[in-house]
Amino acid sequence: MIPLSHYLIVGALLFAISVVGIFLNRKNLVIILMAIELLLLAANMNFVAFSHYLGNLSGQVFVFFVLTVAAAEAAIGLAILIVLFRTRGSINVQDLDRLKG
Repeated sequence: MIPLSHYLIVGALLFAISVVGIFLNRKNLVIILMAIELLLLAANMNFVAFSHYLGNLSGQVFVFFVLTVAAAEAAIGLAILIVLFRTRGSINVQDLDRLKG
């Protein structure tokens, strides 16, 4: 049986990779969305690990709600990305400052 600490280390590594991905890449909107999804998956992994370790199903039920919100966020984010690419011709985040006022 794999100990809880291994799951938490993998979750922390995924979380750190996603935070680094968000802060290092501020140009491409697709990579930022992927990093946010990785961040949510790292949190879900910790929820499932603690749920299994404690013998309680509430963490696993909570993961279903987080996955539902993440799927809706991804769908809306990709829809906005497609509209921006059609109107602006680029998905560069720095070009989006022209959307003000």
